[in-house]
Amino acid sequence: MCLGIPGQIIEITNVNHKLALVNIGGVKREVNIACIVDEQHPPEACIGDWVLVHVGFAMNRINEQEAAETLQLLQELATAQVKIST
Repeated sequence: MCLGIPGQIIEITNVNHKLALVNIGGVKREVNIACIVDEQHPPEACIGDWVLVHVGFAMNRINEQEAAETLQLLQELATAQVKIST
């Protein structure tokens, strides 16, 4: 099982290597965007896109509402985990 974490692309850091800076819950990480770019949606068009990130790769573009819902669920899971462990 894998977990994709929503993040928003804020900068293209290397067009040739298809790398972008993604804001994931306030943490900025460089990720590979090769899986989400093509001739119709080149790297430069990705700024502002919401993506699911898994092990350093943007696996899929998602809409902002889906990203917000997923982030909320992850926050609820984290809160529940803290309650269980205390």
